[in-house]
Amino acid sequence: MRLSDTRVVLTGASGGIGLAIAEALCSHGAQVLAVSRNGQPLRSLLAAYPDNLHWVEADLCSEEGRKQVVATAQATTSVNLLINAAGANHFAMLEQLSTDDINAMLMINLHAPILLTRAMLPLLRNTEQAMVVNVGSTYGSIGHAGYATYCASKFALRGFSEALRRELADTHVGVLYVAPRATRTTMNSPAAQALNEALKSGVDDPAYVAQAVVHAIAGDRRDLYLGWPERFFVRLNSLLPMLVDRGLRKHLPLIRRLSSTHPEEKQTL
Repeated sequence: MRLSDTRVVLTGASGGIGLAIAEALCSHGAQVLAVSRNGQPLRSLLAAYPDNLHWVEADLCSEEGRKQVVATAQATTSVNLLINAAGANHFAMLEQLSTDDINAMLMINLHAPILLTRAMLPLLRNTEQAMVVNVGSTYGSIGHAGYATYCASKFALRGFSEALRRELADTHVGVLYVAPRATRTTMNSPAAQALNEALKSGVDDPAYVAQAVVHAIAGDRRDLYLGWPERFFVRLNSLLPMLVDRGLRKHLPLIRRLSSTHPEEKQTL
């Protein structure tokens, strides 16, 4: 896709990867409808790109919020790119999570993008070329202790992306699944940051991830996995999962300690 011709609905636009994607798209001349519950982080970007960036306040977890996004998109532009970048994370062992914690992660990471995509497909089909981009995670391919529910939501989002791509194979609507590794955003709680540091995990800057995403969109890619050795471990986990089991088991005492000594609230973008 030519980025300057894209007319985008972007969720999770107020922070982290979503905010960086908004800036990257605007810098390439795209028209972006930024969706979030909080517009404050977008103020400077709205001032810098008044002709390219527009904000709509909506709660994607509600049917009313999703309808509002679709209605705004219909009224303002002919959308040819939907980017589902809203997400929530909560580093904790499963037994430490409440029912509300679990439901919130599944709603934001899985149910909301599926339901919004379904609602947006008629608009996307009305353009000559269109794409759905789902921002997942390396943890959508590797189950990691301390992230059981988060992994469940991202595994499912990856499966949804693959199946939807095949459903739409005879149309002009493509599907791109993006799997970043750990990224320097507010989604990383102090406990998650401590774990990344202890494990010496690579952490990317959101601007780097955003540039990779827009490059993948421009190249009509079907998937994008970021980071080394994370890409290697994704492949290894699919072929020899027992090796990954052994590697992660060594870190279980550390994971249990950090999840217990750093109580956190769920992080949402």
